[in-house]
Amino acid sequence: MSKVVKIKNLSIGGGNRIAIQSMTNTDTLDTDATAAQLKALQIAGCDIARLAVSSEDEVKACKPLICKFDMPLVADIQFDYKLAVMACEIGFDKIRFNPGNIGDENKVKILVDACKAHGVPIRIGVNTGSLEREYIGLPPAEALKKSALKHVALLEKFGFYDIVISVKSSDVKTMIDAYRSLAEEVDYPLHLGVTESGADIRGIVRSAVGIGSLLCDGIGDTVRVSLSGDPINEVEAARLILQESGIDKNYCQIVSCPTCSRCKYDLKALVDELKAATKDIKTPVKLAVMGCVVNGPGEARDADFGVVGGTGGKVAIFAGGKAVKTVDHSEVVPEILRMIEQKSKI
Repeated sequence: MSKVVKIKNLSIGGGNRIAIQSMTNTDTLDTDATAAQLKALQIAGCDIARLAVSSEDEVKACKPLICKFDMPLVADIQFDYKLAVMACEIGFDKIRFNPGNIGDENKVKILVDACKAHGVPIRIGVNTGSLEREYIGLPPAEALKKSALKHVALLEKFGFYDIVISVKSSDVKTMIDAYRSLAEEVDYPLHLGVTESGADIRGIVRSAVGIGSLLCDGIGDTVRVSLSGDPINEVEAARLILQESGIDKNYCQIVSCPTCSRCKYDLKALVDELKAATKDIKTPVKLAVMGCVVNGPGEARDADFGVVGGTGGKVAIFAGGKAVKTVDHSEVVPEILRMIEQKSKI
């Protein structure tokens, strides 16, 4: 189990809830647009938000944002340690910075001293696209791990241990191998992600394979789904990955059959209606929606509630593994909602 690192009011690692992270893509100098996007991310369920900070003017533009949000804000800084120090001083809750990029250990100590003074953790974020020359030619996963460990050693040299690590790649297998190898050597919290995963369904699938595989291994303390486009989509995708990896169980899980000619009703329309009706449920519920009597009763018995299609506009409702009633298609949604509500009161 990883150690605990405190980021503002959020504890990560040590078995704490896995946090969802995203990143603004507004112009950091446009404080109003950035504030609006941060608000939207927080409402969507984002736990940690990162902002790219590339100049003193951008640091200053972030200052009004610091106390407006409950979620921790992270300054993403690449090379200028002075900007990282400024970010600590204005109240950023965490810094994403690779100390080895400074090139001068005295400057690293200045950064470490600032982070210690303000209680600011550092995330070491290594990507295959920005590896040091010394690691080029090594197997990619090994190169990512070695680079990360070098940066960690530099911080530890100055007595700094509030560290989070990521070793991202756009290649899913490389990313998985790097994190698995790193997890064997460190107990720092790990931030998971497939970097530059793409857009739309391809990016979501790529991230789900990489992040989900590691979560199922028990590896990972925060996650980001890096998608091109609106970062709200990243948060929604991350929530689904946490749910389908068995990490977040507090939702209504709907399983449904792909249908075949035996299905005599519009199962997809019913599933869509049930999804909309149960989207705000925050307790563990499993619902099976099946097309016919071949696999339907068995799946329905394994769920809290089930719907099994029949003929003549009728479906069977299951609860607790048993068929309890037969209703018209039009009655399915209100009946299921009634049963879920009743279960939640028990």
